[in-house]
Amino acid sequence: MATETIFALSSGRPPAAISVIRISGPGAHDAGERVGGALPEARTAVVRELRHPASGELIDEALVLRFNSPASSTGEDVVEFQCHGGRAVVDALLAALAALEGLRLAEPGEFTRRAFENGRIDLTEAEGLADLIEAETESQRKAALALAEGGLRKQIDHWQQRLLDLSAEAERSIDYDEDEFGADPAHLRECAGLAAELREWLERPRVEPLKDGVRVVVAGPPNAGKSSLLNAIAGQERAIVTAIPGTTRDHIEVPLALAGVPIVLTDTAGLRSTADPVEAIGVARAEQLVEAADVLVWLGEPGAAPDCPRLIQVHPKADLPNGGEAPAGSVPVSSVTGEGVAALLERIGEAAKSLLPAEGAVALNRRQAAHLGEAAEAVGEAAAAAELVLVAENLRRARGAFDRLTGRAGVEDVLDALFSRFCLGK
Repeated sequence: MATETIFALSSGRPPAAISVIRISGPGAHDAGERVGGALPEARTAVVRELRHPASGELIDEALVLRFNSPASSTGEDVVEFQCHGGRAVVDALLAALAALEGLRLAEPGEFTRRAFENGRIDLTEAEGLADLIEAETESQRKAALALAEGGLRKQIDHWQQRLLDLSAEAERSIDYDEDEFGADPAHLRECAGLAAELREWLERPRVEPLKDGVRVVVAGPPNAGKSSLLNAIAGQERAIVTAIPGTTRDHIEVPLALAGVPIVLTDTAGLRSTADPVEAIGVARAEQLVEAADVLVWLGEPGAAPDCPRLIQVHPKADLPNGGEAPAGSVPVSSVTGEGVAALLERIGEAAKSLLPAEGAVALNRRQAAHLGEAAEAVGEAAAAAELVLVAENLRRARGAFDRLTGRAGVEDVLDALFSRFCLGK
């Protein structure tokens, strides 16, 4: 890959006012000169006529920028053409580059992958860039930007330096047949402190609820008003509502945003014993969804509510005269009049926010948390180890986990999946 020169449209699809076409690789400067003439000094923009290298036909007049390795986005020689964004102009320029020997169209995410492989970014920053491209809300954008700008990488660098110092001291004690490491309580306290710090990071809210939405499940017995409530919250008829028990056979998901918090509101089949095989499947799925719920909105009797750390008890059909008095702590709601819906949404929003990272804070994804967990376990075992050789081995395990976390080792199975998330010119 390092010997190949790639090119692609790096801006949005035409038509547009301006389009950016990027070339990266050992032949980038030569290709830029053959199309745009003499290149400017590095990091300087000039206006040049762009011509087809074979026919000399004028394609466009554009800005040309040059970047020298390793001080470029990919760590390689780079040339950028900022041309007019019409389809014909872009197609003609891409065709001219494709006609040059040694150049090929980039694969999705290949520019960013080269930046990773050339040490310009680590794996956590690449994951942040992928999240930034996919961000749809302001909270998602801020969380992705914190990762893409190296927030986690800088923290990992700090942890790794502490770990390297401890490892060096342990290895030195082994080499010289000493027991200074184990005899010095400060070293063991440092191991224990580092393990506690890593565990504290693991307890922080993860990024998945922010990206995928907080799972809010509406559950209860048949005919409790679950589907009516979902329709009232969604503001449209998403679920079928009848007086016949067991109408809802499968779950219905509605993605929503509550004050900028992404949620996935799910209506479920009524929970009851049934001889109907189709309804029984729906009930089983409802039970699974209840178990996996981040927030559970319960429309049944309070004593029958499933265990959930974020349970919201709803007193439905509050507009009916025979509805009875709302139990203490419950939210009286009427899907017909709208009574209590705003209060319920406020309760749901508060519960959902508790699962999300702080605004702009670095949040771990599952892969990162798994490797950080490995490091925390290894450092904790090093602090408790009775023999110096076990201390050193556990510290080596922790260093390996950090290397997998940053992409320095053992992540080949992750890279293809990650970089396929990027667009063609990124």
